[in-house]
Amino acid sequence: MTLLTFRFAPSPNGDLHLGHAYSALLNKKLADVHGGRTLLRIEDIDTTRCTPQFEAGMLADLEWLGFGWEQPVRRQSEHFAQYGAVLDRLIREELVYPAFMSRGEIRAFIADSEKRGRDWPRDPDGVPLYPPADKALPMKERKQRIADNAPFAWRLDVAAATARTGKDLAWSEFTDETLSATHPVEARPQDWGDVIVARRDIPTSYHLAVVVDDALQRISHVVRGQDLFSATSVQRLLQQLLGLPQPAYFHHRLILGPDGRKLSKSLRDTGLAALRDAGASPEDVRRMVGL
Repeated sequence: MTLLTFRFAPSPNGDLHLGHAYSALLNKKLADVHGGRTLLRIEDIDTTRCTPQFEAGMLADLEWLGFGWEQPVRRQSEHFAQYGAVLDRLIREELVYPAFMSRGEIRAFIADSEKRGRDWPRDPDGVPLYPPADKALPMKERKQRIADNAPFAWRLDVAAATARTGKDLAWSEFTDETLSATHPVEARPQDWGDVIVARRDIPTSYHLAVVVDDALQRISHVVRGQDLFSATSVQRLLQQLLGLPQPAYFHHRLILGPDGRKLSKSLRDTGLAALRDAGASPEDVRRMVGL
């Protein structure tokens, strides 16, 4: 029998809040129920916003909450060489291309297009899709710009990628917290356009790092918030391209604030440290998140 493996993978760029508590505790609960493993991954590829201070606070919050995890903890910032090797493969196979347009140039390109009466497509988060101009650049010009230290990011050529994998992509999604039934979900990576998979100075992105890590850590079940449901389409495409195993997914409900919006680190919503300082117990937190 295959040992089920779950993971909680926060980014240390702010204080943990009730939404993180729910996700961590749900992963732990499901692992315990099914006799599985619980891993902790630190997703800290953003070396500017992620700090040792935030990580220390996060670990203290999780220990207080009673979220136990296996050692060692995987820190993404320690594995750039692994991600870089995967990126090199995508470059060799011409599945990514350097994208040089600045935010201002993107806005100008889209504004010009919309002046001509064309509504510019947007991704599921409402962000305009990246224009196709850089994809048509001759190889000689691409290399020259890179040699000249022009800022750029590596973007996935979704059209080339789906041509390689075939368009019939899907993933297995559990229907509720009991993990008792699944249904197939059609993956629609094209809805995101040519997403960033790495930057010039950091050889990875969230999408690339997460599929590599899930494969290396043999994650069988990805249990995370509903806000990442649509992003799974991009990750399924990358898994298929790279020949990586496919976990089963459950995108759980979000814990919302009193005003009905998603909790946010940046707004310091319902932080666990603040709740602890106010006298709340781990049992109080479990009740607050419905566990």
